Amino acid sequence: MSSLRQNVKRFTPQPVWQVGRESWLAFKHALGWPLATLHPWRRVSLLRLAKLKDAHRGQRAFILGNGPSLARTDVRRLADEQTFGMNRAYLAFPKWGFTTSYFVCVNDLVLEQCLEDIQRLSIPKFLSWRARRLLQLEATTIFLRTTYERPTFARDARARLWEGATVTYVALQLAFHMGFDPVILIGVDHNFVSKGAPNSTVVSQGQDRDHFDTKYFARGFRWQLPDLETSEKAYKMARKAFETDGRQVLDATLEGQLTIFPKVDYNSLF
Repeated sequence: MSSLRQNVKRFTPQPVWQVGRESWLAFKHALGWPLATLHPWRRVSLLRLAKLKDAHRGQRAFILGNGPSLARTDVRRLADEQTFGMNRAYLAFPKWGFTTSYFVCVNDLVLEQCLEDIQRLSIPKFLSWRARRLLQLEATTIFLRTTYERPTFARDARARLWEGATVTYVALQLAFHMGFDPVILIGVDHNFVSKGAPNSTVVSQGQDRDHFDTKYFARGFRWQLPDLETSEKAYKMARKAFETDGRQVLDATLEGQLTIFPKVDYNSLF
């Protein structure tokens, strides 16, 4: 937030500031609505999302986080399961011997720097609508209308999806849209060695100790530091949405620090 904005907010009554902020967001979203709804690529994406609505009703799915614990998890046991890989999960595909069922990436920095890798993936790819500037629409591409504002949990992925400061939250909304139950998290360590202001962009200076592969964000890679507080807010909304619908999200992460979802032993699932 700029110093000017901070000063304006400091001297503006909170009710007035909130009304002004909501009015600005409504105006901004109204401007983006025609393109994000009527553009041919989005129309195709909406049709593809419609086909996926409740397509996996009652089936279980695994969302694979990218924390260090994933390297200690026998992911090969998931070869015949429904799975979501995110961001640079594909680095482990050769080791696992299979690709995930779906791939999700909405972070601008990851999309920009891993463009060629993502383009080579032949599995269904859920990407931010912002990525249309970098990628062409393919048979495996679905563009999502994601946002940083107005926290919510989208029960239908054709609507706007709040990113919740973590791609895992987007994957949870997609899993809900498809009807999965239960949804099981692994590799969501919710704990980072790297410290600093949440969401600030940093440049990796060496081996990556925050992900399952030390080359995940290798030297020179630009990435954003985690915002664990916002992520926890998002996860609480996800748990409530699933439980209200009679479904569950379980956390099978090895020694994970996330406490929002019920814990389950990974090996007990097979």
